[in-house]
Amino acid sequence: MNNIIAVIIAALIGYLCGSFPPGWLYVRVFKGVDLRTVGSGRTGGTNSMRAGGWKIGVLTGVSDVLKGAAGVWLTRLAVGALGAPLADSGLPWLEIVAGTFAVVGHNWSLFLGFKGGAGTGPNVGWAAAIWWPMFPIALVAMPGIMVLTGMASVASMLMGLIIAVMFAIIYALGGVMGVEPSIAYTIGGLATFLVVVWALRPNIKRIFNGTERLVGPRAKRKSARNP
Repeated sequence: MNNIIAVIIAALIGYLCGSFPPGWLYVRVFKGVDLRTVGSGRTGGTNSMRAGGWKIGVLTGVSDVLKGAAGVWLTRLAVGALGAPLADSGLPWLEIVAGTFAVVGHNWSLFLGFKGGAGTGPNVGWAAAIWWPMFPIALVAMPGIMVLTGMASVASMLMGLIIAVMFAIIYALGGVMGVEPSIAYTIGGLATFLVVVWALRPNIKRIFNGTERLVGPRAKRKSARNP
């Protein structure tokens, strides 16, 4: 397989997996609402929870993680099925292409007029497909950051940074738990972190303005102070 064709295939697989909008679908089916018209207008777990309750929010979050992982898994299958000669040294690069484009597809979905979420779920998903402990790390880190800061946007950006840092540590250690010590994964983590930050530009402005939406305990405390 030509290397350029392999990269294109990985990008298409990742983008199509990421473009599938489970949050929009769940809220539409169970609540009869277009998620893009609620709250932030994004299609990720936080806004799905805002529109449909915690069960739909959790279901959306898990689905978004799975579609990010699916981009990597399907790319591996495609590489194997097509007999790519770069499966050993080149596969990590194809995996991060698929992972990055899964985040891009989530944020700018082909099926939603190139709108979507912030990319956190598929970002965790592709990373967990490479190194599974990334998922439990996210399960602890994301709620913890949201409780401390009250901002889902900050949790999304910090989680993206955590992914890049963890892969950098794995690379420095020469590989961990069967993960190849490839610099590709660190570069992929940095790339998806930047994609998430780019999508959250309006939130970053609101953070500096002091007008960012709050969630969780901080939101409740603010409501109690300002009934």
